[in-house]
Amino acid sequence: MSDEPIDLVTTVGTLDETVVLLRELLHRARATQAIAVVAGGIGRHDLTEPAIVDVERLAPIEVTIGERVVHLPHVVELDVAPPLAIPEFKQLPPFDADPETGDVAAPLGGVEHYAMATRDTAALLPEGDVLQLRWDTARPDVRFSITARSGGGEPLVLGVGDQAFPMPPQWPDVPTTTTGAAADPDEG
Repeated sequence: MSDEPIDLVTTVGTLDETVVLLRELLHRARATQAIAVVAGGIGRHDLTEPAIVDVERLAPIEVTIGERVVHLPHVVELDVAPPLAIPEFKQLPPFDADPETGDVAAPLGGVEHYAMATRDTAALLPEGDVLQLRWDTARPDVRFSITARSGGGEPLVLGVGDQAFPMPPQWPDVPTTTTGAAADPDEG
């Protein structure tokens, strides 16, 4: 990171649509944080390099494009309609997630529900963009996350704390019994 001051802006141009989607998603999913990695390139939001849009509860929205970082007030009015097609996220109690083992204790079907809703929301982004949602858990300072790439060609990745667990390609549509078994196909 640079020691440059961070500019406070009221728009990020073509990324406003992504900001509105993530902000709405953060509240509907009751997540702690919603992050999108937006690919750059011709016809891709007029970006020459990838951008990271980071919307966190009770914090300014942070957008990073290359070395430049800008903030938007969390409640800034943007000239973009909120998306109508955000999938439903059932309100579930915080999961108990063990960062040492990767074990997650949740209501029956809860992890799969969040995974399907995250995957379906990622599909609202342009192909190749990445969406990650993070939720607080029952353990202080441990977050549970789900990461999905739009386009559906890659498996979802579950996160517990700093640990990442790639899931089998058909999951969550085809259930698996444990995160550990999914993360290491040579075991079991």
